[in-house]
Amino acid sequence: MMAEPVDPLFGLLDWDDIVFVDAWHEGTASAAVAAGAGGVATAGLLALLVLLSAKGWWRPLWQDWLTSLDHKKIGIMYIVLALVMFARALAEAVVMRAQQAAAVGDPGFLSGEHFGQLFSTHGSIMIFFMAMPFLTGLINYVMPIQIGARDMSFPFMNAVSLALTAAGAALVMTSLVIGKFSTGGWSGYPPFTGIDFSPGPGVDYWIWAITLSSIGSTLTGINFAVTLYKARAPGMHLMRMPLFCWTALCTSILMVFSMTPLTLATLMLWLDRHFGFHFFTVDAGGNMMNYANLFWLFGHPEVYILILPAFGVWSEVISTFSGKALYGYRSMIYATMCIAVLSFTVWLHHFFTMGQSAHLNAVFGIATMAIGIPTGVKVYDWLLTMWRGRIRFTAPMLFATGFLVSFVIGGMAGVMLANPTVDFAVHNSLFLVAHFHNMLIPGLLFGMLAGMQFWFPLAFGFRLEERWGIVAFALLFTGFHLAFMPLYAMGLMGAARRTSMWQDPAFTPWVTVALIGALMIAGGFVSLIVQMARSIRRRAVLAVPVGDPWDGRSLEWALPAPTPEWNFPVRPRVSCRDAFLEAKRAHEAYQTPDAFEDIEMPRHTATYAVMGAALFLSSFGIVWQMWWLTAAGALAALAAWIARSFQLETGRTIPAAEIERAHRAWLETVRQTTPTPRERESTPTNRGLAEEPAP
Repeated sequence: MMAEPVDPLFGLLDWDDIVFVDAWHEGTASAAVAAGAGGVATAGLLALLVLLSAKGWWRPLWQDWLTSLDHKKIGIMYIVLALVMFARALAEAVVMRAQQAAAVGDPGFLSGEHFGQLFSTHGSIMIFFMAMPFLTGLINYVMPIQIGARDMSFPFMNAVSLALTAAGAALVMTSLVIGKFSTGGWSGYPPFTGIDFSPGPGVDYWIWAITLSSIGSTLTGINFAVTLYKARAPGMHLMRMPLFCWTALCTSILMVFSMTPLTLATLMLWLDRHFGFHFFTVDAGGNMMNYANLFWLFGHPEVYILILPAFGVWSEVISTFSGKALYGYRSMIYATMCIAVLSFTVWLHHFFTMGQSAHLNAVFGIATMAIGIPTGVKVYDWLLTMWRGRIRFTAPMLFATGFLVSFVIGGMAGVMLANPTVDFAVHNSLFLVAHFHNMLIPGLLFGMLAGMQFWFPLAFGFRLEERWGIVAFALLFTGFHLAFMPLYAMGLMGAARRTSMWQDPAFTPWVTVALIGALMIAGGFVSLIVQMARSIRRRAVLAVPVGDPWDGRSLEWALPAPTPEWNFPVRPRVSCRDAFLEAKRAHEAYQTPDAFEDIEMPRHTATYAVMGAALFLSSFGIVWQMWWLTAAGALAALAAWIARSFQLETGRTIPAAEIERAHRAWLETVRQTTPTPRERESTPTNRGLAEEPAP
């Protein structure tokens, strides 16, 4: 095959690669849908630029956010990125389900290639650019405060990780307007993603978006682990950490060891595509099963990277809103560690259908079933925590109860699929699609949304409006079951996954119900946006300046809301689990320290923002073979990194007087605030000072 000529300035890029030009030339419904999506993205970006200019927000955005090394602001930016990407991936899911509902005995309105791009971007975004940034953002914000730390151990590395993830997300968003994305799914299996079957920029977009994200996640894992090992407050040994910190620790270890195989696999695939390395091309001495092993050596630990932080959220939410200490604290820790270890022993169940021996399949099937045991321990511990508790059905607690019901169903389906003979029959059917969505939506998505609702007052100083949170839960919970339970039935009826059209009219009612469910999930997301908008408008009424709106148990609730930059005026000393709750019971929660000292905090820097932008441009240049842009971006990122190494003053001092003034003002607010009983915590009387319930 003759190589496509490369322009020295624009590389492979030409006018037809712009989605609007392509739609004009094609004139098909599928091209019109693509142009509409590109138009929405472009209009959204322009509207944001106009808003920032009209409001004069450019300076505060740059000075207070995009150059900040504060772990709390970095966590918030991760979550904002996750929600933006979630909006896109959710819209794609609705379009895919609409296509399937319209395409029973009919081609529908999307081409097969366009449908392939949609399920590839949907899966890639949901895993790498929604779930990972969401959980990373929550851990970033909450974990250092829970262990009594000032910041992450490596604040600059933390910011670089965010920049790399944002650069990868920007590549995916760029593919919506310029060029096309991969059709190889979120796993990118060769030989289909090789240069012979998939020429053009699509697979390269996927490779470099995932590579940037995976490097960022590896750095994040190192940072989390070091912070948890080295930055805990005096007296907080490991068995006094909140469960959320334990799940963050196990997640960080999984990140460090599992992201590297993914990075290697994507880089090796790129070398196969463009430099003839033949790592995975069987006819030239390679073996595509090497890719499958490398990818799933990352891919199954990734499942637990996603779910373990949610398990931590559920532990905090269920304990807090049940008014009880977490039942089986040590068993929960041991179960978490068992899950983390076993997650590295089950990757082969993702390719039971690929021809390995029955003995090997049996070993991995047994290991897969075994991982259900520590997961079951957690479910029983949560139920026993709720047993005879003073349960308040707030929005986070509703998400928790919905999770318990739905997650168990998905787990039972997973145990069925751990049997290689069952998996062989349904592996490439919608039954499997229903199973993994049954784990990730109630487990990961509901968990992250519950965590956002739960900890939102820490970040912004006011609660989210409860009524719209309940509406969002109702739509998401109902929509999830309508969207994915029919897929179990369709899978058993023989419906294959990744299929854009059907010939069997028996699928019509099932896929129609699934479309209704997808629309309800979209309605749930819209309800979350409405909740956010209404809460911002009513922030004075919903304000909780004292900082403890839920009668919290751990250290993050011992601070004003929003949390000050320095977190604690003086590093706390911990003598038990649930340290803040015990301090409240001993009437020692709101005290003036004996002495205040200057606090050293990391100085703002533009370096990581420059590095992220430069690496985005460099990767875009690689995708389109614009080698001058590749070199310029790489050199700019390297120059920024080197310049950072010459900065001698990377910290700034906050005077003790400023800290004392802020702390005393907060204590005065505490003294003037009337405690709120738990049954009234969703009313305007809740100003963040919880009333001690009667024994």
